[in-house]
Amino acid sequence: MTDDSGSRLNTGAVFLVTLAAFIIVVAGMRAASPLLVPFFLAIFIAIIASPPLFFLQGRGVPKWLAMLIVLSVIMAAITILTTLVGKSINDFSVSIPATTQRLSLQMEQFINWFHEHGITLPQSLSEDILNPGAAMKFVGQLFSSLSSIFTNAFLILMTVVFILLEATGLPVKIERIATNPDQSINTFHKFLEDMNRYFSLKTILSLATGTAVALWLKIIGVDYPLLWGLLAFLLNFIPNIGSIIAAIPAVLLALVQGGAQLALLTGGGYLFVNILIGNIIEPQVMGRGLGLSTLVVFISMIFWGWVLGPVGMLLSVPLTMVIKVALEAHEDTAKIAILLGSASDAKTDELPAPTE
Repeated sequence: MTDDSGSRLNTGAVFLVTLAAFIIVVAGMRAASPLLVPFFLAIFIAIIASPPLFFLQGRGVPKWLAMLIVLSVIMAAITILTTLVGKSINDFSVSIPATTQRLSLQMEQFINWFHEHGITLPQSLSEDILNPGAAMKFVGQLFSSLSSIFTNAFLILMTVVFILLEATGLPVKIERIATNPDQSINTFHKFLEDMNRYFSLKTILSLATGTAVALWLKIIGVDYPLLWGLLAFLLNFIPNIGSIIAAIPAVLLALVQGGAQLALLTGGGYLFVNILIGNIIEPQVMGRGLGLSTLVVFISMIFWGWVLGPVGMLLSVPLTMVIKVALEAHEDTAKIAILLGSASDAKTDELPAPTE
């Protein structure tokens, strides 16, 4: 009995210490978010840029020239994006108060219509859930965060350069410090391959989604179509729910601008694009994906958004995947990794064999 109670006491102490360490780390990350966000973005860009860099090197292009080509493409993409969308972000940010006020008036008319027909909506529902200002405020904060990131573009690009320069030598370092070099290197390579494949394909599909949304909104006459195309592109990196979040502010703006008919056309366009690309093309192209459950994706979006701000929501999937892979690498935490995965992966995944 004494041994059992001592074992339970030790387990409880370990749990409390682990929980305390987790809280301290999260609090530190939230306090250091202005430094961490550019760094995490640089890692994200480096993961996407590494396949073309290694492809050019494999074709005999010198390392310095391959690096220069990749960085030139990244800088050109940032310059074009800033030129096309920068003015729209400023104009939309200025118009947010007026748009929110008009939406609030329309929402009051909507609630009054229910009252006239003898239906009384709870005050909490009308103030919290049916609050269009919250969606517009979120979009404004997201674009404000992106604008501040553009000011750190040089720092991010320099970090990308150093990450790519270190990428080729990282397996050698892992082999030197790991207790089981072969397993560690295989895990590292598999993780990089999965991440590179996923985010390369996801970037292409997200670009197609954003382009289709922008063209449709331009055709039907919704203001700031490039802005909503950019938002659709960014939030499409959040599986399952990102596209829904991206549609809400555009539909609300269409409601203010052209009434219910334009709002329905806007929502219908988003629905068609997301069904075509998200439900038909993407599963065929990407296959299994990264294996996170829908609930984990939603919770991670909220968690990383709270820790790192709006940009953290965009990075929630890669950050959670890093944690999942780290948990899978150890026998003691492999069960937690299975809980983070999808149901289909849980049927096929195997726990690591016990070490002798």
